[in-house]
Amino acid sequence: MTRPIVVVGGGLAGIAASLRLIDAGQRVVLIESRKKLGGRATSFVDPRTSETLDNCQHVLMGSCTNLIDLYERLGVLSSITWHRRIWWANPPRTHEIMEPRRLPAPLHFGLSFMAMQLLDASDKRALARAMWRLIRLGTEGREAWRGRAFSEFLDETRQPQRVRELFFEPVITSACNMPCGRCDAFHAMFVFQAGFLQDAWSPVMGLATVPLASLYDAAHPLLCDAGGALRTGVSALALAFDGDRITGVVTDEGVVDASAVIAAVPPDRLAKLCSQTLRDADCRLARLDEIPFSPILGVHLFFSQPILTTPHLVLPGRATHWLFDKGRDSHGRVHLHAVVSAADEWIDLDEAAITERIMHDIHWALPSTRGIDPVAVRAVKEKRATFACVPGIDALRPKATPDGVRGGIKNLCLAGDWCATNWPATMEGAVRSGYLAAQGLIGGRGVVAGVPPAPLARLLGL
Repeated sequence: MTRPIVVVGGGLAGIAASLRLIDAGQRVVLIESRKKLGGRATSFVDPRTSETLDNCQHVLMGSCTNLIDLYERLGVLSSITWHRRIWWANPPRTHEIMEPRRLPAPLHFGLSFMAMQLLDASDKRALARAMWRLIRLGTEGREAWRGRAFSEFLDETRQPQRVRELFFEPVITSACNMPCGRCDAFHAMFVFQAGFLQDAWSPVMGLATVPLASLYDAAHPLLCDAGGALRTGVSALALAFDGDRITGVVTDEGVVDASAVIAAVPPDRLAKLCSQTLRDADCRLARLDEIPFSPILGVHLFFSQPILTTPHLVLPGRATHWLFDKGRDSHGRVHLHAVVSAADEWIDLDEAAITERIMHDIHWALPSTRGIDPVAVRAVKEKRATFACVPGIDALRPKATPDGVRGGIKNLCLAGDWCATNWPATMEGAVRSGYLAAQGLIGGRGVVAGVPPAPLARLLGL
């Protein structure tokens, strides 16, 4: 038999690449060092309680056409619930609701914004000024902002501090895992242009109703039925390189011969798999050590009584960014998941200090919970959750496929949300990179087209 294509890394990028390869008739061996698939978007069994917990709350949007395509291929779209409404805390008032309504895009959020009391009339005029500027900039105008901080755009459009704290910071920090002052403007603008303004479907939020790890169960039989294999619990140690091509992957269980390799692991991990000779031969591998990371903190809290009356809640102006209602666990306890993005200041805290801070924000957002404490807490720190979407980051993000001008190893492709996709660090970006890597090896179908702008949005410049 011919040697298989070996995919190293069983996160979303590796899964996406593997399925696209087998759909094209290729034999694939997928190697993953953990016992489960999903990478950072997965679940684990908590040894304290034996409960299956997600490492963090991962969200998809209607704009995530490639992630939706992957979920459809895995047969798990029925495990995703879609939410048109986004609830925002505004105590002591009732929660505010942001949702697309009947007006055509990009005006579809206008009615709900007008009704929100979180911002006053002056704030709303300033916000409208920024949104209009984003609409008129379009894609070409956004490109001119690449490498600059998004806060510069907020300065230029005269955004008050209150609007920044209550609206822009929650959105950008959650979407890009980086605050406005440190986030590359190109990617922050993309979030609003493609995720909020261009059409009414893109901002609809999808949440998994099952543990994340179970979304990938179908990958194993799909690989095996196509004559390939899934090898979990196997650690890749090095990429075997003969000076011209990658010939295989050295693992802790021996060498896996390969006709080609897709490396779908984080950049720091990939750097350890490459010899200096290999890195010198492929310009995409030269700056792997320079890519910075940003942490995320997910905190599972368990209560003896209901806490949230909505499926989720944005906490504007607070250190805790989101709350998600996860239902009840096997013990009947109410399960709440709090998320802190760009959590640099939280990483060195112990669980008691984390709990105190989280509960302070919960009591602020939900005054009726004051005096209520969780019966159990599990904090999950992802210190290297995503690449840091700082100004200039795109100069460090390599292409999935070899550069035809500067050369590269022809049978080595890269995948991961950190690769060059023009998306920030998201599940959608990871899947796109996997599809691009597979296309780079075998041709054929690439990424799924994005959601097209609505007619009025296109006419106005998006």
